[in-house]
Amino acid sequence: MLLIQPEPLTQSAFAPYGQMLGRPWSDEVAGFSNPSSDFWHQHYFQVGQGGVPEVLWVNYRNADPAITELEVHWKTQQAIVPLGGAQIIHIVALSRQNVRAPNPRSIKAFIVSPGQGLCMNPGCWHTTRIINQESTCLMLTRGSTTIELAKHLRNETVAQESAFAEVSACLDLSEPKVQEP
Repeated sequence: MLLIQPEPLTQSAFAPYGQMLGRPWSDEVAGFSNPSSDFWHQHYFQVGQGGVPEVLWVNYRNADPAITELEVHWKTQQAIVPLGGAQIIHIVALSRQNVRAPNPRSIKAFIVSPGQGLCMNPGCWHTTRIINQESTCLMLTRGSTTIELAKHLRNETVAQESAFAEVSACLDLSEPKVQEP
């Protein structure tokens, strides 16, 4: 079984899997700042050809350190942003070269705090865990992926835009860096 140590979410560490969201203000990106408000570019979201963006609320409750399954979405990016005070641990993996299966050597776990987020590339295998308490997150995804995934999870259809794969890994939560802020 692969033991995975969660690490802080940084732009460089997450780059193979997608983009970190929640980068601070910079004069180098499109945006505006004045005494009453700031806004600045983070990412241009891609839902794939013919896709329609969808915003979801997701409640994560799984605190099990065992990672036995990962899911993937083939057509769309997917963004997750924790709301409120609870961190999440987001587990990701790249696909094996020329195979639609996760590469166990690429599995990483990232601690994502409120005020941060991530946007996974299409084809990024993933699952999410909580640390100490349920976490509500905003998710940006492709509408058809959500509809199809819900039907698949209710055993009504076979998924085409998504897939699942078994893995054998476990989170190492012994380090103090995964404690709630």
